[in-house]
Amino acid sequence: MLASDPKTNPATGDRIDQLIAEHRPGHGLARPFYHDPDIFERDMARVFFRHWHCLAHESVISNLNDFELFKLGAEQVILTRAGDGSIHAMLNVCRHRGAEVCTQEKGNARAFVCPYHAWTFANDGRLKAARLMPKDFKREDHGLKKLHVRVVEGLVFISFADNPLDFSEVENLLHATCGQYGWASAKVAHRQNYPLDANWKLAIENYVECYHCGPAHPEYSETHALEQPLHMIEELNARMEERTCALGIEVGSGNHWQTSREGREAIHAFRYALYDGVKTGSKDGQPLAPLMGRFSDFDGGVTSIHLGGTSFLVCYADHGMIYRFIPKTVDTCEMELIWLVDAGAEEGRDYDLEKLTWLWKVTTDEDKAIIEHTARGVVSRFFVPGPIAPMEQNELRYIGWYLDEISRA
Repeated sequence: MLASDPKTNPATGDRIDQLIAEHRPGHGLARPFYHDPDIFERDMARVFFRHWHCLAHESVISNLNDFELFKLGAEQVILTRAGDGSIHAMLNVCRHRGAEVCTQEKGNARAFVCPYHAWTFANDGRLKAARLMPKDFKREDHGLKKLHVRVVEGLVFISFADNPLDFSEVENLLHATCGQYGWASAKVAHRQNYPLDANWKLAIENYVECYHCGPAHPEYSETHALEQPLHMIEELNARMEERTCALGIEVGSGNHWQTSREGREAIHAFRYALYDGVKTGSKDGQPLAPLMGRFSDFDGGVTSIHLGGTSFLVCYADHGMIYRFIPKTVDTCEMELIWLVDAGAEEGRDYDLEKLTWLWKVTTDEDKAIIEHTARGVVSRFFVPGPIAPMEQNELRYIGWYLDEISRA
């Protein structure tokens, strides 16, 4: 049967709302959600600009007056550490004519001078000078547009919203998870960007489920028990928790995956085991870097964190991973992977960068191929979404959450 896109029906109201109402529970999203530019614009307005995003680890701006430029879709964000050590995030848009005031990817600067008319902005966003403006001009009213910033366990989060979602549950759970792994005293070992010819939701739906891990990720599946249904790894998970407790560590978990209806940000943290004898996420299961945080030995476990709809974290005892998903256009997006190690670890002495990055590079290369195969398939007018499998429970939850988010202005 041909899966045609519905047209606007004056009797039923908005076309997108009609699509949401027609969604079949327990099934994937229909074709228009992956290729309709109007839905993409609603995604940006009601999901991307409403929720918090992990932008970076603060070690990328470790020195006073350091800055780095981040591109998120059509927006550019300048992340800075001002002279007093405070961290700021600002839009790279001059308050005069809109030119980019920051023209370098990263560096160290006390101020940014617009190349158009030389308006000068401090690295905390204040307008310092606007040449030849009248005497009644108020510089304090024309600083760079600042975003809301939270720094938790070394992670920098930003929100574009005028009134951002409450972050307290997120902060508490990050302390209970990333805090145990010492992420506040970590540093970035490597970053890699993966451009995808796919709608951003296809990338995230792929990330949150492990139904595909067995057939698509043989390297990951050799060491990570999550490639099996949860009821089949209960004993492995119990032994993992015993090892963690024996180290005197209690890593938090909790399901606060909620819509923004109550004004709070969504976060879900859960733990799962590596297979017996596997210590960390490496090619052979053996250690990759010095132990981090409170860990004096390996517990053979992984802590996974889903946060705000676009940010995902993975904690091992000796390294960490940040996954950032960035919508670009209706049919393109990016994944950025960030590898963390203890701040005192030295490349070549304490860790081998190729070994450290091997597993998630291999896995992400495979994911990129899978996601783009799917993107080319779902544009078919004959595509009809099938039922979500039991092992895709997180995808099912994500789809429900997403539809609720875009259904509200």
